[in-house]
Amino acid sequence: GSDIHYYNGKIKAKNVHVAVLDIDVGDKNLQQCADAVIRLIAEYLYYYKKYDEISFHFTNGFKCNFSKWIEGYRLNVLGNNVSWEKKATINDDYEVFRNYLEQVFIYAGSYSLVKEMKAVNYKELEIGNIFIQGGFPGHAVIVLDTAINPETNEKIYLLAQSYMPAQEIHILKNISDKNINPWYKLDINKRVIVTPEWIFSSEN
Repeated sequence: GSDIHYYNGKIKAKNVHVAVLDIDVGDKNLQQCADAVIRLIAEYLYYYKKYDEISFHFTNGFKCNFSKWIEGYRLNVLGNNVSWEKKATINDDYEVFRNYLEQVFIYAGSYSLVKEMKAVNYKELEIGNIFIQGGFPGHAVIVLDTAINPETNEKIYLLAQSYMPAQEIHILKNISDKNINPWYKLDINKRVIVTPEWIFSSEN
């Protein structure tokens, strides 16, 4: 029942969702589609203190490791060239983590994120998997939950996204099958997944 708020506090008019995640979007136009996926991955790893696993490539190929950020290194950006420079003391506080993510949001996106993804077979879809098309623009949505019918082995799943401009992460409606909305049926014979604002292939 919650409205989707943009980063500037305005409300999204288009009704594409059934619920909004209780996670902030920030006050800058940064946490868009791929960034929301990055945010959820990074928050998960940060919560479990897997700091060495928090790492994302920028669009230009530069690898931005949170472990370097913790050590006090910050970015030097000159045109398309990025390098590290020691500028701060060692710190792994949440505020430092969010500052790191803001830089990732600026310089990464679906184009770079798709290159970091490991392909999985659609019929083996699991929680945490991502549908992604890399590009300018591209798009990405994340599988938030799954359920299986024990009698038929039929699997259904929930999808979440952010979009452009930056907006709160929300659980998407299923506009193709209102009988199971907001769930999506995993149909290996159906090669297209239609979401309210993007169409994916099962190969994505």
